Amino acid sequence: MENENIKLQSFEAGERQSDMRLDKLLAEVYPDESRSFFQKLIKSGDVIVNGKDSVKPSQIILAGDLIEVRIPAAKSVEIVPENIPLDILYEDDDVLVVDKPKNMVVHPAPGHYTGTLVNAILYHCRDSLSGINGEIRPGIVHRIDKDTTGALIVCKNDHAHRVIAEQIKAHSVTRVYNGIVQGMLKEEEGTINGPIGRDPNNRLRMAVNEKNGKPAVTHYKVLSQNNGYSFCEFRLETGRTHQIRVHMASQGHPLLGDPLYGPKNQPVKHLEGQCLHARTIGFIHPTSGEYLEIEAPLPSYFLELLNRFDICYNTISQF
Repeated sequence: MENENIKLQSFEAGERQSDMRLDKLLAEVYPDESRSFFQKLIKSGDVIVNGKDSVKPSQIILAGDLIEVRIPAAKSVEIVPENIPLDILYEDDDVLVVDKPKNMVVHPAPGHYTGTLVNAILYHCRDSLSGINGEIRPGIVHRIDKDTTGALIVCKNDHAHRVIAEQIKAHSVTRVYNGIVQGMLKEEEGTINGPIGRDPNNRLRMAVNEKNGKPAVTHYKVLSQNNGYSFCEFRLETGRTHQIRVHMASQGHPLLGDPLYGPKNQPVKHLEGQCLHARTIGFIHPTSGEYLEIEAPLPSYFLELLNRFDICYNTISQF
């Protein structure tokens, strides 16, 4: 009988994953897990390649290799408050808006029970967090990827959580992102309307999927471009998993540094993930009823890249 505490996932390595170390490949396919987490799974025999579990983290994977991973379900663990500095953009009795840094997971998961945003906000807010999403995700009403930076709402009570969640469900929350994409876009602005669902060729990726995808709409505007890169602004109508990353890759302009949807050989090394920043979050305040819009400044790594490519960023346009 299958162990209910183990989630078995399988996928076939694609062309862009050929000649990649097994542990590195898994960390890219599952961006919320660390490379060391998968090294432990490999050593414990929970990763199977082409039917064999006697594999090593350094094994080189080829296109077409079948990889099976047994991932333990999230354990019931005590989430410990940690004194991790938070960049607070706004705070009152109902909500907290933080500027999430790069390489920080939003909520605990296998391999990431410490150092998450939840650990940090538990320390900062003490007992003042919503409990609707359970003990492992207190206050979390939405999330952004580990390597995406920027503005994130945290709810400090259940009333605020319900009100903000309804706005997110109705797609009425303003969400504006900045990103650096590869290539020079021909059109200065446009709309990508492509349903997003699981990639039929790799169940661990998302893709524009006309058959089984959910509606997804991304508006984009080129702010500046030079030297083969474009600095863009994105406004979301919907909030599908990896939406901007998938939509831009589908146009042949993946986000710079994207390990999952970009090319195997990235033109700029050591970026620690995609160059994507949640710059603006806007919502109706759950108590006052007034519209509140919060800005998160571009992070230093982002500015350094714009300077490196000689891309102007002094003026950020609005749609």
